[in-house]
Amino acid sequence: MKTISPVTVWYGGQEVQATVLGAIAQNDNLLNSATFQYQLMQVIVGPDSAYTYPMPVVTNYLTMTGDAYEAWDTNDYAYDWIAEQLNLTITGEWVPPLPPVPPTTQPETETEE
Repeated sequence: MKTISPVTVWYGGQEVQATVLGAIAQNDNLLNSATFQYQLMQVIVGPDSAYTYPMPVVTNYLTMTGDAYEAWDTNDYAYDWIAEQLNLTITGEWVPPLPPVPPTTQPETETEE
């Protein structure tokens, strides 16, 4: 997944900001075309800010053919092509945050009085 410059999309009856682009090759005929499923995602922060995850707000498909298909040799190329088709600006890799680390507690020791 890649981070993108925020784009406003309509989702669930309101405008939301999508800031992550996800994509998978849905179908590749290994000859002259590949269809990608892409998702624009809004990053959701849990109520206690401990968990963050991308939630799809747009899902659709694009088919790569011709010179673009012949030049496709890496995932980055596919992401760049998808972003170009959608007029998006990729800003970097989306790196999920690490899950919170529970606090360590020392067992209480009993003291003699």
